Amino acid sequence: MDRAPGLSVRLKLTLSYAGFLMLAGVLLLAAGWLFVSRANHIGLILVPNYRLAVVREFAPTAAITLAFLLVFGLVGGWILAGRMLAPLTRITDATRIAANGSLSHRIGLPGRTDEFRELADAFDTMLARLEAHVAEQRRFAANASHELRTPLAITQTLLDVARNDRNRDTGELLDRLYVVNTRAIDLTEALLLLSRADQRSFIREHVDLSLIAEEATETLLPLAEKRGLTIETSGEMTPTIGSPALLLQLSTNLVHNAIVHNLPEQGAVWVKTRGHAEGVELTVENTGATLSPQLVSTLGEPFQRGFNRIRTDHAGVGLGLAIVKSITQAHDGALTLTPRTAGGLRATVQLPAAPPYRALWEQGRCLDGV
Repeated sequence: MDRAPGLSVRLKLTLSYAGFLMLAGVLLLAAGWLFVSRANHIGLILVPNYRLAVVREFAPTAAITLAFLLVFGLVGGWILAGRMLAPLTRITDATRIAANGSLSHRIGLPGRTDEFRELADAFDTMLARLEAHVAEQRRFAANASHELRTPLAITQTLLDVARNDRNRDTGELLDRLYVVNTRAIDLTEALLLLSRADQRSFIREHVDLSLIAEEATETLLPLAEKRGLTIETSGEMTPTIGSPALLLQLSTNLVHNAIVHNLPEQGAVWVKTRGHAEGVELTVENTGATLSPQLVSTLGEPFQRGFNRIRTDHAGVGLGLAIVKSITQAHDGALTLTPRTAGGLRATVQLPAAPPYRALWEQGRCLDGV
């Protein structure tokens, strides 16, 4: 934004200090003049032409005093304003550095807490989050490019083979192209869903997370039975506010991840919901291989897979838990991933609780005019 040039804050503070000091000096001299004049008026001092004599003696001294106060106020105010605004200069320099694309710089303002240091600390926190976000986006873009390049390269290879071998059976080629194209479509849709959750471009409604989790479990029950897994569901009413479609995707991804990355046989999945004063929780646990805490901490990142989490017929595109994390954050919640002692993974989603249903019902009556 183009702005007209103006006085610096330091100069304004200097003039303010000097002006205030001059005003105090004028008031002090006026008080002295009033006192001396009153002394003659009440007979404490009996001197002929007293007022004229006072003016002759008082005026030069007052002028010198005011001149001294003016110079003292300007010099002292300039020094004091500079010392007070020094932190603001560092903050401004850091802002310019960040505007030029460098997010690694930190202000690191020392000293005790005051308004400037609180601003500097908040700015450092913002820079740290921006740097982490940019780094994550760069990793995501690189991983997405790599994942998308693979099916495109396979498609190109299959087409080159078909062009060079006209007598090759096209049925097998079409089947392979269909599989590769399906994977590319799934990956693209997952990326779009992840972007939608990150942008928080959805309408929030009152939903029951337990019902959504139950719907996701019933949908994936055939896949679990096909793999010889058992699914146990339990919980209570968990009212929250959010997008039913995105929360259903969140629940589906958690249950699907628990089914796919499980034991080869005799595996189990537990889906639980519960509510408390702070919010509502959805917990999905599954048996499986033993995972280290270090490895589990990376599973929420895009395209990260844990031990033996290889691509199978239902393994997905490596964005399942990343989408869960993004949807959870978009709903002002938190995702916690912890390894189970007996093997497998425990995923817990915490979301803010909706107001009590009775309050919602009363609000609905007011809106309807009942």
